[in-house]
Amino acid sequence: MEEWEINRNNTVSSIGVVGLGYVGLPLALTLIKKGLEVKGIDNDKRKIDNLKKGKSYLTDVGDKTIQEAIATNRFTASTDFSLLSSVKAIIICVPTPLDNLHNPDLTYLQSAGFEISKYLQRDQLIILESSTYPGTTKEVLVPILEKGGLKVGNDFFVGYSPERIDPGNHQLGMHEIPKIISGVTDNCLERVYNLYQLIFTKLVKVTSTEIAELTKLVENAHRLINISFINELAIICDSLNVNIWEVIRAASTKPFGFTAYYPGPGIGGHCIPVDPLYLQWKARQFGIESEFINMALSVNRHSSKYVVERVSEILHQQFKNLEKANVLIYGVTYKRDVNDVRESPVFQIIHLLQQKGIRVSYHDPYIPEIMVDGVPMYSRELTEQNLQEADCVLIFSDHSIIPVQKILDYAPLIFDTRNVTEGMKGKAKVFRLGGGIV
Repeated sequence: MEEWEINRNNTVSSIGVVGLGYVGLPLALTLIKKGLEVKGIDNDKRKIDNLKKGKSYLTDVGDKTIQEAIATNRFTASTDFSLLSSVKAIIICVPTPLDNLHNPDLTYLQSAGFEISKYLQRDQLIILESSTYPGTTKEVLVPILEKGGLKVGNDFFVGYSPERIDPGNHQLGMHEIPKIISGVTDNCLERVYNLYQLIFTKLVKVTSTEIAELTKLVENAHRLINISFINELAIICDSLNVNIWEVIRAASTKPFGFTAYYPGPGIGGHCIPVDPLYLQWKARQFGIESEFINMALSVNRHSSKYVVERVSEILHQQFKNLEKANVLIYGVTYKRDVNDVRESPVFQIIHLLQQKGIRVSYHDPYIPEIMVDGVPMYSRELTEQNLQEADCVLIFSDHSIIPVQKILDYAPLIFDTRNVTEGMKGKAKVFRLGGGIV
C-alpha cells in the first residue's frame, strides 16, 4: 500500500478540512504546521472572509497564527466544495447538534457528505471527526458517499476519529492528545493510520468505527454524570454549611480511586450536554433507557435554577421587592477563556432572574452581544461605577483575566459560582456556591 509522506519528490500532500469551527480550524492549522497543504471548506462566508483577511474568530487562535498559515501558501479557505476533488484526504468536522426534540440532528453531516460525494475521487480517504452515535459512519455517511458508484474499502476509504479538542486549554497541543482511530475496513484503518501518524504523537487503534464513535460519547457522558453529581453535592453542602471546595481538595489527596470534579452553575458547551443524548437516543432504538444520563441531565438543569434561587434569597434579604434589584453577571460563556455560548446555562439563569423582575446585565470580554428570549443584550464595561450600582455580581465564567480584586473592592455583594474569590478580601460580602458566607 502507498505510504503517506509529506515531502516526496518535493511535493506536499493536500488535505481537505470540511467545517472550520472550534475543531476544524485548529486541526487545519495543525496540519499546515506539519507541512501539509490544506483546503478548508465552510459554508459560513463570514468565516472564510475573516480567514482571507488573516483574522481569527476563535479565542484559542490568534490573528498571527492565521497570517502565518496564509504566508506558507499552503492554506486555502473557501466555500467551494469542488476544491476537494484535488485533495488526497478529507476530514469532516461539521456540527452535530440536537434538534428541538433533543434527537440527533445530522443535517450538517448529511449536507457535507452529499457535497463531498459530487467530487469524490478514487483512492481518497474520508475521515469523520464530528461527535455522533454509534453506527453513523457506516449507516449514514458511507451510503451517501457510495451513491456515485464507488465502493468503500476498494475505491475510496472511510474512517472515524473522534475529536478531543479542549477549548481554552493551552497545556496540550492538539497533536499531543492521544488520537483514537478506526476504519470501516482494515484497508481504511491502515489509510487513517498512515495519515494521522504524520500528525499526532500517539495513535490508538480500535477495531470498529462504532467503538470509536461510542468512545467519544462515553468520555462526555462520564463527565456529565460526575459534574452533575458534584453540583448536587454543592447544594447539599450549602444546607450542611460545609465548604465543598475544601471537601474536594481533601478527597483529592487520595492517590487512587478519586478524580476531582468541581461544581458550577450548570454544564454547557457543544459536547457534555449534547453527546450523552446521542447515546441515549441510540440506546432507545433498542428499548434501553440510561437512568444515569436522565438523572444527570435533570440535576444539571436544576443546578442553574438553584443558582437563581440562592441569588434571589440573598437579594430578598435586602429588597422586599426584587424588582428593585440589579444583577451584573460576569462571563456568559459555558467555560473559561472561550468565545462560545452554545448550550450555556447563563441563558436559563438570565431568563429566570428576569422572570422574578430582577434587572440583569452582563460583562464578558469575549462576547459583545447575546440574545435572550429574542431580545439582544450587550456586554457592559466593568467600571467601578457599574460594579457599585449592581446589587449583586454573579460570577458565572471564571475567565483567566477576571479582575477579581476589582470586583471585590467595588461590588457590594458577590455570588461566586467558581470559587475564584477564595482567599481574597475586599469590601464585598461574598456568597459562594457550595460554601455559604465567606
